[in-house]
Amino acid sequence: MAAKGANTKDEGTAEPELSYEESREELNNVVRQLESGGLSLKESLALWERGEELARVCEQWLEGARAKLAAAMDERRGDAPEDGDTPF
Repeated sequence: MAAKGANTKDEGTAEPELSYEESREELNNVVRQLESGGLSLKESLALWERGEELARVCEQWLEGARAKLAAAMDERRGDAPEDGDTPF
């Protein structure tokens, strides 16, 4: 079963429905609600689970960005002359 907030393309490959910024903002709201207290155990657990899902979505976006950056850096290294002054 796909996690709430994710579309499953293939088995094991999920594409987030929310942007990184939307996920982060919702995660911040979940944390604020949990920290404020006054919730039932059931409500707290539901919020915690939603927070875990949102954290996974954020991590998925960040991993994708890291992979793209690494690929761009590798490509740049392949095109750049081998001199000691190139910072990247």
